Amino acid sequence: MTTTSEYTTITHPRPGTRVWHEIHGEGRPLVLLHGAFAGASSWGAQVPALVDGGWKVFVPERHGHGHSPDVTDEFHYADMASETIAYLDEVIGSPAELVGWSDGAVVALLVALSRPDLVRHLVLIGQYYNSSGRAVGGILDALESADDDLMSFFSAEYAETSPDGADHFPVIFEKTMAMIRSEPEIDLAELSAITAPTLVVQGDRDEVTLDHSRDVVAAIAGARLCVIPGSHLIPIEAPDAVNSVLLRFLGEE
Repeated sequence: MTTTSEYTTITHPRPGTRVWHEIHGEGRPLVLLHGAFAGASSWGAQVPALVDGGWKVFVPERHGHGHSPDVTDEFHYADMASETIAYLDEVIGSPAELVGWSDGAVVALLVALSRPDLVRHLVLIGQYYNSSGRAVGGILDALESADDDLMSFFSAEYAETSPDGADHFPVIFEKTMAMIRSEPEIDLAELSAITAPTLVVQGDRDEVTLDHSRDVVAAIAGARLCVIPGSHLIPIEAPDAVNSVLLRFLGEE
């Protein structure tokens, strides 16, 4: 499997932004978008299967995540979507399959709304799009009461790859928490504008309620829903099931 891991530079919305990305395989372009406090490695169980399925898999890391330096005072999903659009335009240069997990699914959704010409198929994994869909007692609640051990774990993970170092992690944590306390708040009626074939995937014990996912599917013409036994971590917990679903859906014309 051909693999490249390196920085690339994009010009929008901040000229000269350095984005770390991995590129695997050859074929049609497919982009994997990670969640909060994560990076390209979170897709490790999906990349080989997708490459074997005939895709050239791109895995960019958003600013302030993984190897990509932090460049903004605040985190907002709209900024992340603009950065992703620039990546699609400037690095890939053609429409791509777009698969987002957790926060990455919000970013993917916003890209599909703003630039439908860039999205061939859209897969949204384990995410709510306004606060009415947030499951009670989920990860947000756990993060709000994070103890020193959990913070130390996150900080160590962050420091392994970030050029900003371990001392910058509290900044990342506070920016992330501020964002997810107030975002996303998308009116599901807006989703009728999505034109890409869409698959919504969630675990049966996920961070999003099943009713919300049903409403998302109802709002997007032709969208489908897949529920897999597991938690918010189904790409890691149940990779065979997730990969099978991705390969079947993305292989459709």
